[in-house]
Amino acid sequence: MSEGRTTTVSVIKADIGSLAGHHRVHPDTILAASRVLAEAKRKGVIKSFYVTNAGDDLQLIMTHFKGVDNPEIHELAWTAFREATKVAKDLGLYAAGQDLLSDAFSGNIRGLGPGVAEMEFVERPSEPIVVFMADKTEPGAFNLPLYKIFADPFNTAGLVIDPRLHDGFIFEVLDVFEGKAVELRAPEEIYDLLALIGTPSRYVVKRVYRKSDREIAAVVSSERLSLIAGRYVGKDDPVMIVRAQSGFPAVGEVLEPFAFPHLVAGWMRGSHHGPLMPVGLKDSKVSRFDGPPRVIALGFQVKNGELIGPADLFDDPAFDEARRQAQMIADYIRRHGPFMPHRLGPEEMEYTTLPEVLKRLKDRFKPVEMGYKPKVKHESGEAADVD
Repeated sequence: MSEGRTTTVSVIKADIGSLAGHHRVHPDTILAASRVLAEAKRKGVIKSFYVTNAGDDLQLIMTHFKGVDNPEIHELAWTAFREATKVAKDLGLYAAGQDLLSDAFSGNIRGLGPGVAEMEFVERPSEPIVVFMADKTEPGAFNLPLYKIFADPFNTAGLVIDPRLHDGFIFEVLDVFEGKAVELRAPEEIYDLLALIGTPSRYVVKRVYRKSDREIAAVVSSERLSLIAGRYVGKDDPVMIVRAQSGFPAVGEVLEPFAFPHLVAGWMRGSHHGPLMPVGLKDSKVSRFDGPPRVIALGFQVKNGELIGPADLFDDPAFDEARRQAQMIADYIRRHGPFMPHRLGPEEMEYTTLPEVLKRLKDRFKPVEMGYKPKVKHESGEAADVD
């Protein structure tokens, strides 16, 4: 990173209650959070902010000079969510305070429920960023788009023709089950990279760095609510920040992967696969089967720590075909009802309400003669006979 004062962009989100089930955030809760951030700006805690929603998630976008994981910034976000939750409870909104898994702030908002994506950088003369906010899906939903943006020359022409991108990027991949991370280099290790991130429920792209100088390029929230709470309490609804232009992929290259509404996990009760539909802010609400999963993209310029914007980047007829295709995919996969591949596999359903059903039926399973002895895999990976 070059010398100079660094600017931090923090995007912190939480489901603190919504109107008409999981439909969308109520304007009064946005106003309550905005008041908290406006007072913090007046006191100089943050430089600028923008409060919005992605479906039923309240989104706080803030700039400041305090670095990532700053306790004062995280406590500010926690306070904003708590104030918004009070309004949600007064209005009787659905699932008020759902993502706030603790009654007290403990110095860092990570692990308390809200999703966090933050990056720190020295501003370029022109600093465009894109903030992506998804609803009804999981952090791994950004794996495929990030691969296309930073490793696929059929998506990002700059990887071939721009000398500043030609060396490639480093992907930091997080194993959310084990709490471990590995760095993989593209293009040299793309097969290893794909072997991991093709399982987005477990392996999540957390950060992307430019290989030539390790300058931060992208960051994703990686919080898995079910793994924090030990039970299903709602989908994770990730957020992502991506820097663009002048040594990074162009804004158009950053948006292009979302022209393909790829299948992601989430949707109804967090238990189904569905197409990720790119929408503008006005359509950032869910209805059909509590979905389909949606993603919005807001473009900003950052100048002297100030957010300039936003531009509602998916509010564009160029993405109409992606939305139409998403509708067709939704029609097709909904016809599977409770069957896979619409419903998630058993390893994911473990963190929904399905285990309660299985527990109730456990004593009704009886042994049968199958003509062979089934084998199961233990954690060691070795097969063993079933007694």
